[in-house]
Amino acid sequence: MKLKKIKFTSRCGLNCKKCAAYIATVTNNDKLREVTASEWNRKYSVTGRLPVTKADINCLGCLSLINLIYKHCKECGVRKCALKKGIQNCGECSDYNFCPKISSLHKRIPEGKKTCDLVNETISSSPPSPRLRKGKQSPAD
Repeated sequence: MKLKKIKFTSRCGLNCKKCAAYIATVTNNDKLREVTASEWNRKYSVTGRLPVTKADINCLGCLSLINLIYKHCKECGVRKCALKKGIQNCGECSDYNFCPKISSLHKRIPEGKKTCDLVNETISSSPPSPRLRKGKQSPAD
């Protein structure tokens, strides 16, 4: 798989375009919202957490910077960390292989780990950007 093919992934490596919340949002499919809310309540029920409702199933993906992001993803510590660091995918981070946040999440979503690993390997094997060589920072820093 080439890096170009993983363009629309979340910060943690999941493919947002395959997510039921994303699909229900872009197709405006209320039936899919209902089914997804019900399924996610069965699958991810946590004591003390409010149940997922049909109204919660609205999301344009983790990379979206507007408010239309599923409530869990909006609060996600991994996403918040990546936003703070200015990266699109955790595999881009120099701390990726040692990060307890992403490693804990990847235990539950191994398909996300595969994508982040690919990003990390691709970046690690690429020559450094000319503007970052010899310790020089980019003009944006």
